[in-house]
Order: sequence, then structure tokens, then C-alpha cells
Amino acid sequence: MYLTPSHILLAGASGLTGEHLLDRLLNEPTVTRVLAPSRKPLAEHPHLENPVGDPAVFLPQLSGRVDLAFCCLGTTIKQAGSEAAFRAVDLDMVVAFAKRAREMGARHLIVISAIGADPKSSIFYNRVKGEMEQALKAQGWPQLTIARPSLLLGERLEPRLAEQLAGPLSRLIPGKYHGIEVCELARAMWRLALEEQDGVRVVESDELRKLGK
Repeated sequence: MYLTPSHILLAGASGLTGEHLLDRLLNEPTVTRVLAPSRKPLAEHPHLENPVGDPAVFLPQLSGRVDLAFCCLGTTIKQAGSEAAFRAVDLDMVVAFAKRAREMGARHLIVISAIGADPKSSIFYNRVKGEMEQALKAQGWPQLTIARPSLLLGERLEPRLAEQLAGPLSRLIPGKYHGIEVCELARAMWRLALEEQDGVRVVESDELRKLGK
């Protein structure tokens, strides 16, 4: 059974995946409103509402009902500046966004996590992603879709050295560890948005690539 969401809340629209997803949403004829808060202004569009500023300020002020929420928030420890700052974005901000989306009526949340997410992992990055997944499951979403992509392949405005070095190699690795193009991930997320499957669904990178073809 398929849903056709028309009022969408999107976090992380200025990021690599979020930018591709936003473009897809604004070009979908069934989508009439995309509410995409961001720290920096986005390009104007008749169907886009773009509150700009500090998430701690505008998040409680978001209004209007939404059918569906996408969360593409994410950073790196290097960009954030510390483990605490990384956790504030990839855990705390994601959970706060999801809570507000639920209050606004969304029944389905699609969130980008990461391959290897595990709250018991010895790797800090994977552990935070796992804790984030746990926290979202505890919110009791009617439908929660967790996307776990491998290395994201695409052109960033601010290139990440590790991704530049690992990108060519990741294209050669088979299975779920094979890198995924951000345009494929965005297409996959939209296809997942059209599926009605109550409960929690975890989608690994190899499946995301198939969905995004």
C-alpha cells in the first residue's frame, strides 16, 4: 500500500544528501509544502518554507501539520570541533527534531544513520549513531525508517579529505560496504516515503542502492 505525502518536514536540507532530497521533493507534483529549517537561507521556491536561524530557537516555533519527516542531519567530529559538539548534532538535535515532527502530526520518520550503528560499539561515531537510533525507537513512531548508508559519494562544497581518499576504494567494495551516490540515496529515501509499513525498518546500504537506481 502506498501513501502520497504532500506536507513534508525536512532537516538538513543544506547538506549533501539533504540538498538532493530537497530538489527531488520540490519537483514532485504531489508535494505542496516542504518546511525546511536551516542555519543558512536556501534558494526560494513556491512550495518551500525556510525558517533560518538557530535550531534551538526555531524548532519549537515550527507550525502547521506535516505528513512525513526526513532527517538528514549529520556532521563529523572534525567539523563539530569535539565529541560533545558532534553528539549535540548527531544525537540531541536529531532526537529533538523528531520529537517536534511527531508533535506536528508526522506519522512516518525517515532518518539517515550510518552503516555499523550500534549503541555498544567501541567506535565513538558508530556508538552515537546507535544511541540515536535507540532514542528514536523509544519515541514510539507508527512508522520509523532508518537508512544506514555506506560512504556517501558526491561533490561537497567543503570536501572531506577522508571521503576523497576512501571514495575510489569504496566503489570497489561489494555488498553493503560499497559507497553510495547521494543522488541514489535521495531517490531511495523518497521511495521509502511512499511505502506504508508500520513499525521500524532498517535499510542497509546495498538495499538503498537498489531502491535508488
